Amino acid sequence: MLRNMVMAILAIVVAQNVGATEYIVKHKVGFVTPMLNMIQGLSVEDIHEKGRLIKVDLVKNQEAQLLADLMTRSDIEYVIPNYKFKAFKNRVSINKLKEQWAITKVNAEAAWDKSKNKGSKKIIVAVIDTGVDYRHESLKQNAVPGYDFKDKDNDPMDKTGMQNPGHGTHCAGMVGATGLVDGGIVGLSPTVSLMPLRFLDEKGSGDLMDGVRAIDYAIEKGAHVISASWGAAVSKTQAQPIIEAVKRADDAGVIFVAAAANDGKNNDKVSMYPANAGFANTITVAASNSNDGKPSWSNYGRKRVHVSAPGENIMSTIPGNKYKNLSGTSMATPLVAGLVALLKSEDISLTGAQARAILQKSGAKVAIEVACHCRVDAAAAMDVVTEKQMIVVPSAATVAPSKTMNFSALNSQGTVNYTSSNPEIASINEAGLLTAHKDGSVKISATDASGKTAETLDIFIAKLTDSPDNGGGGGGGQCPLPPEMCEEICKIQPQLPFCQ
Repeated sequence: MLRNMVMAILAIVVAQNVGATEYIVKHKVGFVTPMLNMIQGLSVEDIHEKGRLIKVDLVKNQEAQLLADLMTRSDIEYVIPNYKFKAFKNRVSINKLKEQWAITKVNAEAAWDKSKNKGSKKIIVAVIDTGVDYRHESLKQNAVPGYDFKDKDNDPMDKTGMQNPGHGTHCAGMVGATGLVDGGIVGLSPTVSLMPLRFLDEKGSGDLMDGVRAIDYAIEKGAHVISASWGAAVSKTQAQPIIEAVKRADDAGVIFVAAAANDGKNNDKVSMYPANAGFANTITVAASNSNDGKPSWSNYGRKRVHVSAPGENIMSTIPGNKYKNLSGTSMATPLVAGLVALLKSEDISLTGAQARAILQKSGAKVAIEVACHCRVDAAAAMDVVTEKQMIVVPSAATVAPSKTMNFSALNSQGTVNYTSSNPEIASINEAGLLTAHKDGSVKISATDASGKTAETLDIFIAKLTDSPDNGGGGGGGQCPLPPEMCEEICKIQPQLPFCQ
């Protein structure tokens, strides 16, 4: 009966592969490579022992019988027709994927066309979150090994729960879903290396130390970009360990993309970390909706939030080969991380400060209170990189009176001449060092030796309370404990800084 069933299956296979004579045979674990070349009518053409694979050629008039014999052997795992791969020169149509308004809104397809690729496996994006379903049909091709800092093992699988529908998997999809699965979705960088790092649990919460370890691990393992869709409303003093970890990423040239948070508050006035870390390589993201407005729940801030990106009703991957709409700055953040990865695939030398300036200067103007009043535009950003347009870095910033900030010109040639639109508010010297004088705003212009010019967006001169830019994460002046505890401590040790 088994033989009859095999022959029935083979009749279908042979009918569908007329003229096929080559097959791939896989032998089972525990068996040595079968001596198939001893079979009359079969010749062995190639062996790949690591994969336990053998390519064979069958005599045409004995094909069915030989296949039947192979498939019933106890040492054979399977037999399949051989075929050749071919390059797909036409891109996967968005029409074959689930509707993703965000991908359309930011002009992702045009960006892919301009760059003539969809990213690079050389670019590693560490998704630090609840883990990632790295077996997901739309992610597995891009997944690379990661780590689970919650359970302390090498399996960073996204573990769902009542409060976690698959947050990390959803974020990973926005960074780099392949777009190769019909009915699936596509990320901003469909070709990329996704490194899942789990430290948030099934409830979506995680230990501070584990978060720090995850960032340091990403740095050690060569990540180019970190996507961080999480945070806490804690004081800068309390946030020191995470600020220091972000600073280590900054020092290593790793671009840190962080969510602004979902409290509907102004990050210029509230303490939110790691969003407010404020180093050169950090990019903090607010959410936008399909009408380019700010959802009521998205945090914002002209001084501390750098760009906005689609974050409402975002379709992406969730565990178990499923897809779902989720909303939050958590969704906007990996979209930006994916876009940064796409830009770095075109120019791997791009720093976080340069990438941020490109996103801000090329962004679509919207009425959302972030540094650039913009929403990211992937195609316009890619134009800057592929056409080597000159960009002043930073493009948007806030500098406190009497403080200084260095400016440079990306893609410039030779000596660059800088000018301020109002030297009384802020002046800038020939080396690009701006000195802030009094409250107001200026634009900085740059002209290089070839005559190319570029101009910033508004550079605001205003006090930036507790700014990480003015101390880079130093602290010590604020008690990190509840007030009553601080009072008791100060009775015992009144010389402590926060007791003064």
